[in-house]
Amino acid sequence: MTLPRLLVLSLGGTITMTPAAGGGIAPTLGAAELVAAVPGLDEVAQIEARSPFRLASSSLTLENIVAVAGDIRAAFAEDFDGAVVIQGTDTIEETAFILDLLVRDARPVVVVGAMRGPQQAGADGPANLLAAAIAAASEAARGLGTLVVLNDEIHAARFVRKAHTALTSAFVSENAGPLGLVAEGRARLFTRVAPLALPSLPLPEGELPPVALLKMTMGDDGRLLRAVPGLGCAGLVIEGMGAGHVPAAVAEIVGEVAAAIPVVLASRTLAGPAFERTYGYPGSEIDLIGRSVLPAGLLGGPKARLLLTFALAAGWERPAIAAALAAYA
Repeated sequence: MTLPRLLVLSLGGTITMTPAAGGGIAPTLGAAELVAAVPGLDEVAQIEARSPFRLASSSLTLENIVAVAGDIRAAFAEDFDGAVVIQGTDTIEETAFILDLLVRDARPVVVVGAMRGPQQAGADGPANLLAAAIAAASEAARGLGTLVVLNDEIHAARFVRKAHTALTSAFVSENAGPLGLVAEGRARLFTRVAPLALPSLPLPEGELPPVALLKMTMGDDGRLLRAVPGLGCAGLVIEGMGAGHVPAAVAEIVGEVAAAIPVVLASRTLAGPAFERTYGYPGSEIDLIGRSVLPAGLLGGPKARLLLTFALAAGWERPAIAAALAAYA
């Protein structure tokens, strides 16, 4: 039987880190070394391993991940059956969401990392990489968009987030739960996500438009909000309190900013949608939507920021941006 072909791209992260001369650990291992260290991986797929970056994931840029999306698109054009992206866990949810936007293919793309470095007792990297490859090579995982696999759980890119700084069970999908798990050498999918009604996004070229992200807190006086357009930002995402609220004294400033650049309203809470039609007081979601603010649906601030960034890069106007956000509602 011919094994599936997988492209494995390593970007760095804890899974690649070894002790550094100055203390701590730093990314040093490449994709080929990681693949060679996993028993049984050669029985899952034919693997082509590449290492485009060796960075801590907090230093990855949107342009880096656009390049990764281009590599995966090119590999799929060459009949690869799936792709695995290895990186640090700090920004896995962002990488996965970008790839979900830019690689619109039925073939699985799986993002994976580790919470413990390879020098630590109980290092989770090899097991996570094996599980990711099993998922990426699985027919059952086709048509689910980009996935994140850690701790043997399979998560959808649109829902997953990192919820703990240390535990190997750090990744959760609080709005939907994991889609499935990897057990006994196969991917077991218990539920599926519906395809999103989104237009295809081109791979952007050059510098991406800057989009700001601000979290609302008690007593915020709006001075940072007011400054955003003057800083050269092309858009703004606000993480509002509760279901998407700001202090009443700030509502007018939000409207002024929304008249200048697209403003998206998400919730700073850990789960649930930004509301659209429940609360009607000054600074509530009804008030802010009346001031041309766009609700983010189930997207939290970081993912709403990414969608707005790539929508603006594609030249989408506000109605198209609003429709894209509504797809996540």
